[in-house]
Amino acid sequence: MTFIDHPRIAPGTVEERRYQTAMVQGCLRNNTLVILPTGLGKTVVAVRVAAEYLSSGKVMVLAPTKPLVDQHRSTFSAVLVDTVVSEMNGNMKPETRAEIIGSSDVVVSTPQSVANDLEAGRYGLDGFSLIIYDEAHRGVGNYAYVRVAGFCGKGMRSIGMTASPGSDSSKIEEVCMNLHLRRIDIRSDEDPDVSPYIHDTYVNRIEVNLPQDILDVTALLRSMLDHYVSEMASLRLVNPGWQVSTSYMLSIGQSLQSRLARGEKTGVVYRGLALHSMCIKLLHAIGLAETQGMTPLRIYLEKIEAEADQEKGGKSAREIVNRPEYIGIRTILQRSNVEHPKVSRVLSLVSRTVNGGTGSKVIVFTQYRDTCEMLTGKLASVPGARVGMLVGQANGGLKQKEQIALLDGFRSGETNVIVSTSVGEEGLDVSSTDTVIFYEPVSSEIRTIQRRGRTGRKNDGEVYVLVAKGTLDEVLERSSADKERAMRSRLEKLSEELSRGSSPVIRKNQLRLDGFQDRGRRTSFIRDARWGHHAVLRPGRHLRQTRVDRQPSRDDLHTRGLPPHRRQERAPLDCVPQPGEAAPRLRARGARDG
Repeated sequence: MTFIDHPRIAPGTVEERRYQTAMVQGCLRNNTLVILPTGLGKTVVAVRVAAEYLSSGKVMVLAPTKPLVDQHRSTFSAVLVDTVVSEMNGNMKPETRAEIIGSSDVVVSTPQSVANDLEAGRYGLDGFSLIIYDEAHRGVGNYAYVRVAGFCGKGMRSIGMTASPGSDSSKIEEVCMNLHLRRIDIRSDEDPDVSPYIHDTYVNRIEVNLPQDILDVTALLRSMLDHYVSEMASLRLVNPGWQVSTSYMLSIGQSLQSRLARGEKTGVVYRGLALHSMCIKLLHAIGLAETQGMTPLRIYLEKIEAEADQEKGGKSAREIVNRPEYIGIRTILQRSNVEHPKVSRVLSLVSRTVNGGTGSKVIVFTQYRDTCEMLTGKLASVPGARVGMLVGQANGGLKQKEQIALLDGFRSGETNVIVSTSVGEEGLDVSSTDTVIFYEPVSSEIRTIQRRGRTGRKNDGEVYVLVAKGTLDEVLERSSADKERAMRSRLEKLSEELSRGSSPVIRKNQLRLDGFQDRGRRTSFIRDARWGHHAVLRPGRHLRQTRVDRQPSRDDLHTRGLPPHRRQERAPLDCVPQPGEAAPRLRARGARDG
């Protein structure tokens, strides 16, 4: 194994990998969006670029969460020599942050505090030669990355990093424009210089049937929903032919609020707003029952009942709890001790993993904190499971130090099971994870890729996706898969447009871009590698479902062959580096019955 020899890099800390070297060289030439599958070393690329720029100025590294900031600070401190690496966050006094800016070579921070400080004039970026945006796909709209980028001068190099840029090509273009990125550098797990570092990740789909009690509860909830939707239709507020969904109802709510803002203070509008509120509540309750289970549903209904007890603002909640269907729901909940069948699957999968080999670790992802707390409690009884819960800081969650301590314990083996909400999805270095469990699918292709990327780095990994038959789970799963395929296609198209300089956004903002490049140099967008799909099925490959409650249907997601994927041929390398820590190569196979 060959290591990087650089005066700023500690000997024996950074392995020489050809694809990383090529990406570093590209970043040194131009502002670049680095798109690299999870586990292939985006941070290593960033550190190596930083080592080159430290001779001409300071380096700023921005990451969206405090655990990520701590992780980057630790990595940069361990690798860079003769370099003062400091961490900043919003909990510090502004004057403390200003002192850190003045005394540090590398500053690692969340973006919000930096944006606020820059806008307040507490310090500037004149002394910085390089800025690095981790999880750069966030650089849209008014996110703090965009605000910080507005203070970056033309002599400052900008690097963006992401494993999951998303399926919306306009947003990818927006990221490039907002962060002054003139070039996209993409690597796939199928590239010859990358493949030696790839481990397989096996995706297993487990479908479950809902028990009768949950079916009865959801039937009553839908009966109430149908009643209120029918009333909305009679008031000409909804289209009777449209499928009722949360997104549709939210659009109706926006329309009603607009009418109210225009002065239309009529009985129809006020009743429409009340009906809209009740429909949103019921849709959420149905989703909880179908995809999460009885315990999260009970907790949510208790919140509705508490709202109904309030003198002000509880009218819609009171109308719900006074309906006869709701009384029937409460009767079922009182007598039933049935949990969602997903729970038993999670317990079985975790037990098998943590007791199946030395040092085996699991991350369970779930959408809701109530579900997270419920699963954490139940997993505590599994022999061999040392369980921790990873949630955000809001509403009495984990503080930054507690999050960091939990992740450190997971890496050391003190904890071998983490149950996490979305806070654990993005960027966290938990490379020794053997198994990732999706308690439910998520519609976001970015979140799906991030979840899966927590495994398959040092060894082959397992991913289990739990899907409740005939529920919102199937819709979300299908949506995510469609978006992933769209992401590959659109990113390839955008890369080609950038290489020709034909992107509409790029043409429109050419002069702006030139302001961030040496004068006289022609703008060049370079596509250095094709977009691969480490986190989706290979073309022509099929996913065999785990038979839990039924035989697979040909109409099920992932049983259809994916469309052909255009491949750009690349000459093989004369030699390849020795495998080290690897990124996941996604494979599909039937899941073992949990």
